[in-house]
Amino acid sequence: MRDEKLVKLIKISLLSVMAFLLMFIELSVPIFPEFLKIDISDLPALLGAFALGPIAGVIIELFKNILHGMFASKTALVGELANFLVGSCLVFVSGYIYKVRKSKGGAIAGLLIGVVSMSVFAAILNYFVVLPLYESVLKFPITAVVAVGSKLNHNITDLNSFVIWMIIPFNLFKGIVISVLTLALYKRVSPILHKENIESEFKNRNKITKEI
Repeated sequence: MRDEKLVKLIKISLLSVMAFLLMFIELSVPIFPEFLKIDISDLPALLGAFALGPIAGVIIELFKNILHGMFASKTALVGELANFLVGSCLVFVSGYIYKVRKSKGGAIAGLLIGVVSMSVFAAILNYFVVLPLYESVLKFPITAVVAVGSKLNHNITDLNSFVIWMIIPFNLFKGIVISVLTLALYKRVSPILHKENIESEFKNRNKITKEI
C-alpha cells in the first residue's frame, strides 16, 4: 500500500513539473487581447485526472501554480490563484465524469462538460474576483482592460460585456485545444501512468493462480 502511494505521489510530482514548465510556453491569439494567452499547462493535470483520479488532477494544478508562484510570478500571485481555480474546475469535472464512465464517450463527455463549466466559472471569477484584484493589487484599471477589448470587439463597452465577449470565448477556445490534445495523447501515455497498477494486478493474479 505504501509503495502504491509513493508511486502515485511520484507520478503527480512529475506531472506537476511538466505542467509548470508548460506554463512558460504561451501563445497570443489575434482575436483576443495580448494579456490573454493560450498555454497547455492544464494538459498534464487532465492526463493525471484521467489516470489517477480527479483529486490527483487538482493536486497537480496546485503544485504547478505553487512552483510558478515561487519562481516566475509576475502578478503578485493573482494570476496563479486564477489559474489554479479555473484549471481545477476543468480538471475535476472532466476527471470525475471519466471516473464514473470510463470509456471514450465518457472522456469526451467529461471534457465537453468540463470546458463549459470552466468557462462559466472563469467568467464569474473574473467578474467578481480576478479583475478587481488586478485593479487593486497591480493597479491595472478595469477601464483599461475594457478599452483593449473594445478595440478588438465593438460589442465590448463595460466589464460585463468584456466577460461575455472575451473571457468566455477565450476559455472555450483554450479548453477545446487542451481537450483535443488530451484525447490525442491519453491513450499513448495511459499505459505509462497505469504501469504500476498493471504490474500489481498481474502479480496478484499469479499469486492466486499458484495458490489454486
